[in-house]
Amino acid sequence: MSITRLAASYVDPGTGVPLRRAILYVFVLLGSNLATFLLSFHYSSCATPPAAAAAPPKMATPTTTTVPEQPVDLPLEFHAFAGPHALPYGRNTNWGTAELRPPVGHPCLAFPDLLAAFMSYPVNASCPDDELPAQRLLLRGCEPLPRRRCRPAAPPDPAPPLPFPDALWSTPPDRSVHWSAYTCKSFRCLVDRARSPRFDDCKDCFDLAGGRERYRWLNATDKKRNPLNFSIDEVLASASPPASVRIGLDIGGGSGTFAVRMREHGVTVVATTVNLNGPFSTFVAARGIVPLYVSVAARLPFFDNTLDIVHSMHVLSGWIPPVALQFALFDVYRVLRPGGLFWLDHFFCGEAEMAAYVDVIESVGFGKLRWVTGSKLDKGPERKEMYLSALLEKPLKNSWRH
Repeated sequence: MSITRLAASYVDPGTGVPLRRAILYVFVLLGSNLATFLLSFHYSSCATPPAAAAAPPKMATPTTTTVPEQPVDLPLEFHAFAGPHALPYGRNTNWGTAELRPPVGHPCLAFPDLLAAFMSYPVNASCPDDELPAQRLLLRGCEPLPRRRCRPAAPPDPAPPLPFPDALWSTPPDRSVHWSAYTCKSFRCLVDRARSPRFDDCKDCFDLAGGRERYRWLNATDKKRNPLNFSIDEVLASASPPASVRIGLDIGGGSGTFAVRMREHGVTVVATTVNLNGPFSTFVAARGIVPLYVSVAARLPFFDNTLDIVHSMHVLSGWIPPVALQFALFDVYRVLRPGGLFWLDHFFCGEAEMAAYVDVIESVGFGKLRWVTGSKLDKGPERKEMYLSALLEKPLKNSWRH
């Protein structure tokens, strides 16, 4: 009997399919796969790339951070942190996984030298005195920073915190701060730099006795000269219903004075801080305010529709690219409850850029309760800069489908 006839007469006992037909199926399958491969190779090498999605009007193209394609040779301590770590009791039904994966900011690997230095330390011992390079890593996008198994640098003999209400308007003793990361080594130096011609972030906000901090956001401010200055009383009176502002956030809280003033009005506000050449986090905490050590680029660590008010003075401004600012403003919208207030306090940018930034602000969907613009003259009229102060409201109804 020939092989062909033998194949035709043979039937696979498992499937009942003649062997000749099975062989034919195999050849058809191999041929189709080969054709698909050749076609995909041809079009992937010759076709033009698809057009990029259109950017929002009048907005700059966002910059991107390049992350190394090859694995970075990092200390074992980094890998020990990043895991993944198997859960002791197996799969957790709430998480939907059997592993714990601690979060590490995506751009961390773009700065391997800083990251390696940050993660190089003796385990169960003292951390390096590295606040400045650690903050540099965070501000470059490595956020959150990896956890470490070491004890941070701290003052050897700090003073105990003062009780309320004394803490609200008292400067802590110098010995309560670890000063190595800062140019100034005392609070007297920080207060005196308000009279220095050099630029420092919030350089007059450590003076709680005789500086502007004592009068910010009060009705005593001369608003006839400067309508850009809203008072806390006016803002709280704008809330609907009355007395509905209870909890909130101050983005870029400086030395904590806005949160302190709100506490005096019965409102609990936490403040985001970074330590730009000054111990802002330590100072805010000494006043009895919770400092959130996060950058302006971080997703706000609050659940959707939960806060009554968000305030930002100077920080959310024209130094941020429009697309990045739009993401930040939508994040503010996200965490505010329906009917919540967003106080955009002294937003500033160049006159030529104001229209584009107004488009960004208006795109989010807030309602306007107050909207005041004016010239920014503190660095001279030749800079052609403008201020915008606005009190905005997340719609009480249909805020999702707005």
